Order: sequence, then C-alpha cells, then structure tokens
Amino acid sequence: MPLSQPKRIIVAISGASGAVYGVRLLEVLRGIEHVRTHLVVSGAGWLNVQQELDMTLDYLEDLADVVHPIDEVGATIASGSFLCDGMVIAPCSMRTLAAVAHGLSDNLITRAADVMLKERRRLILMVRETPLNLAHLRNMTSVTEMGGLIFPPVPSFYHRPQTLNEMIDHTVSRVMDLLGLPQAGVSRWVGLTP
Repeated sequence: MPLSQPKRIIVAISGASGAVYGVRLLEVLRGIEHVRTHLVVSGAGWLNVQQELDMTLDYLEDLADVVHPIDEVGATIASGSFLCDGMVIAPCSMRTLAAVAHGLSDNLITRAADVMLKERRRLILMVRETPLNLAHLRNMTSVTEMGGLIFPPVPSFYHRPQTLNEMIDHTVSRVMDLLGLPQAGVSRWVGLTP
C-alpha cells in the first residue's frame, strides 16, 4: 500500500567504522517511491566512506534527495517546524552519541538529532564501539531516557546468512521496521525448528 504523503527520513553518517550501514540504508530507502531522504555526513564520516567502501562522494550524494553540509545549522532539518518521520545516525560515533546525550547542537547532525528528541520523533543511533566504557553506557542511557533508540548493528544468525551483505541487509531491515517502512522478502524469526 503506497504512503499517502512522502515520508522524510534523515540519514546521518558520523565518524565511526561501519559507514556501510548508512550507505546501505540510503540505497534501500532510494528504492521506496514515497520516501524522501536528507543526508548529513561529518568530516570523519566522509573519510570512512572513502576508506571503508572506496566510494566517491558523488555516488553517496546521489543516493539522497537532499544533501546538507555538516555546518549548515540553518538547514531545514535543524528546525522542529520541518516535519520529519525519523532520523538514523548510521554509524553513530561515541563523540556524536555524547553530543546528542548532552544536547550539544554543535553541528547539523547533533542539531537535527536534538530536534528529533525535542519533537518526540523517531531517532535511531547505530552506535559503533566495543568494548564500552561507563561514559558510553551512561550516554546511551541518557539518550534512551530522552526517547531515542540505541541500535548497535549486532548481527543475528538465525536466518543463516551466507555473506556479509546478507548480514548488513538484515540489520538494515530491522532499522526499516523501526522506521515503520514496508519491506518485502525480509527474513523473520518464526520460532525454533522442531
């Protein structure tokens, strides 16, 4: 069933390892007719896209409907009056997590995340770090208490993935579920095999 109005989803890529999650999410969202994406990438995020994926910036930017520079704090997504259906920071560095947890709207990623929290909209942080120290855990607790969702991209194995891409796609499909976006062909848990 098509959506009545286009859904607006913000995808942010920060400087943690795992840029593939943000890129794959954009690729999947690009295939949904009634979704419009807004992309913000930090400086370290751009470096990771290039380092981890050998991807050009043009390719990445072409996946999004709108691209915002990280320092454009006057962008549409920096205001609560801009209606938005969700934001995913994929991956989310511990620096970005800390800034969100403490309300430091010091760039467009953290300002847009702050807007999502204050407007009680869906905010998903795909945090990437291990092991976790107490500051990381407290920041995750703080964001959770404010209404954000902490979603470490931990792979599952019940669907018996054969490739890394299958593992990434399964994780992205879980994010799509949290955004309330329809998907076909998703492997779901059906209970233990007798």
